[in-house]
Amino acid sequence: MAKHHVYGIDLGSYEIKVYDLEKDNIWTEKNVVAVDSSGALLAVGDHAFAMYEKTPPDIEVVFPMHEGVISDFQHIQDLLQYLLDAGSTFAAGGEYTIAVPADVTELEKRAFFDLLVHSSAKARSVKVIERGVADAIGLGLDVQRSDGVFVANFGGETLELSVIAAGGLVFNQRLPIGGRVMDRLIVERVRHHYNFLIGLTTAEKLRMKVGIKDDRSGRTVKIAGRDLLYGVPTVKQIPASLVRASLKDLLEQCVEAIMSLIERTPPEIHRIILNDGIYVAGGLARMTGLPQYINRATGLHVHTSRKPEMCSVRGLEQIVKLEELNELAYSMEEDTERWA
Repeated sequence: MAKHHVYGIDLGSYEIKVYDLEKDNIWTEKNVVAVDSSGALLAVGDHAFAMYEKTPPDIEVVFPMHEGVISDFQHIQDLLQYLLDAGSTFAAGGEYTIAVPADVTELEKRAFFDLLVHSSAKARSVKVIERGVADAIGLGLDVQRSDGVFVANFGGETLELSVIAAGGLVFNQRLPIGGRVMDRLIVERVRHHYNFLIGLTTAEKLRMKVGIKDDRSGRTVKIAGRDLLYGVPTVKQIPASLVRASLKDLLEQCVEAIMSLIERTPPEIHRIILNDGIYVAGGLARMTGLPQYINRATGLHVHTSRKPEMCSVRGLEQIVKLEELNELAYSMEEDTERWA
């Protein structure tokens, strides 16, 4: 396999993570652009994200991914063009392996291929692999020899569940449950109980700081926002229990989905999962207390890594490095003519 311009890409809803084989490193960029009212591009990536929730009415910050798939092809191309022009990131004509979400249509999967082939990237080849498989490899699991692995990827907008055996997916499911949904619930609850308006970024910080660990100390967290009664910016003390109450129903849905998929697995795989437990990946898995909550709610062992948000791209690193793992990814090039 060529050693130059080979990349593994995890194109998440809010962040792009890329492994560069030639440089043997991983870099990240926020998956976002900022445009003015005429549609002109003002900023992309990390610079655009710094503008989020801070722009005047004539500037819009756009996230071109929605629930793990490409929803705004033009703006994702704009972002890719910027990364190409930056010079220190992608090189045109490269070979790409890209992680795709579980439970997507072939058309949605094809959009990832088109993004790299029919754009300035001019990819020489594109392979895809299911994100659950990439996560499992990034977690250090031997997916090719395993008879049963359950991976739950808690992401920004989705929960992706994957049952893997012998290097392939047995079952998979994608649900519209993620960190951003949780943040909206926190915003709504704070507004309802305190007549206090906070942004999604503040809600995310509050969620990550408080987590869902059972805490009966009655502690509060100081956050900034706008008092809706007086219309002025101020700060308030928000009880940590309010955050947990905001997330209760959603977390119960996550557990129900996990157990439902496990129950659907064939008996032998079902037995292995009950014995070995489940593996948790994705940025939301960093939230304090989440693995422990799932353990208590399911009765299963829950395994994760120190940086669960990096599992997929770490798996892609191994896939592009090792020939035996590269065989798990598959090409869509044979259908190129139909999509040109």
